[in-house]
Amino acid sequence: MTEMSTETSPTNAAESSRWRRKAILAASAAVAMVALVGCKADVISYDLPAESARYTFQTETDGVTTAWEYTSGRPTEPDTPTSQPCIADVVLKETGPCRPEPLIFLRYDLGLGLDNTAKADRLHPITVTGYYQDRLGTPPRVTELRAEASFDGGKVWRPVSTEAAGKNTFTARIKHPKGDQASGGVALRITATDREGNTVKQTIPQAYRLR
Repeated sequence: MTEMSTETSPTNAAESSRWRRKAILAASAAVAMVALVGCKADVISYDLPAESARYTFQTETDGVTTAWEYTSGRPTEPDTPTSQPCIADVVLKETGPCRPEPLIFLRYDLGLGLDNTAKADRLHPITVTGYYQDRLGTPPRVTELRAEASFDGGKVWRPVSTEAAGKNTFTARIKHPKGDQASGGVALRITATDREGNTVKQTIPQAYRLR
């Protein structure tokens, strides 16, 4: 079994086999806690081939789109702490090794003022950190991050210079135009890749406004 904390269906081009595993999708570990106290919880599951395959997984929340590409196969050893049992064990009563999927998530420090804006017509640094679900014991290292910015609602995307700033952390320096040239704010498109080839691409239509 593998475990994923998101809510859309994965797809792959591999053929099915008679040995299959169960991929469990849940919004958070709270689903398991709801089940423990006897309440009903909506959990979506998919039968996936046991052999390793490449998957694409996409979500959209409040206009922010995120697309993951990652490699996954049936786990041979469990990778979940005893203090946090696998959701599949609790909700679906499945048996067998269980681990989270190696999805890269992104955390942002946009360096904004108290009014959630940044100054126009200057170079502005932001910090982006890649991370994984806490339950993944030995997550891979994020090795590359590409950033793009748009000041016209996503019609034109401009590359942004980036540099490593620590483990899984990168600094991107965005050249802001004058305020009247970005009346709709700044959109961001971030792509991160780890050493195992897993990727995430996240598009934020309006990350912040300029002042």
